[in-house]
Amino acid sequence: MNVQIFGTNKSQDTKKALRFFKERGVKPQFVDLQELYMSQGEIARFVQKFGVKALVDTKSKIYRDAGLEHMKVPDEQLIQKLIDDPKLMIQPLVRSGNTLSVGWDEKVWRDWHEKARNEEGGSRNA
Repeated sequence: MNVQIFGTNKSQDTKKALRFFKERGVKPQFVDLQELYMSQGEIARFVQKFGVKALVDTKSKIYRDAGLEHMKVPDEQLIQKLIDDPKLMIQPLVRSGNTLSVGWDEKVWRDWHEKARNEEGGSRNA
């Protein structure tokens, strides 16, 4: 099972996601968005599935301070704001193959892990 986690070291949910997978014997690839920008193509996967507004942390201080709650920002500009300042983004963004999740989503991750375990077991018994 390959898991990629996009987030920052300051995000509690990102830390919990890393721990969740490590506790299950999965070594996730962590992309620290404070050090590396998320590519346009990578963020586009999440935008295509969830929509750009689902990626914005409307409860964050940076969101309020930027006055974004009172502005109508085109999606392209909002995507660039998310790339430029990951603190504006709900974290973590998690990808396993073509499956994606936004924020803390233990139920989805458990399903991924269970499916991966079942596929591994099935291939060993074949």
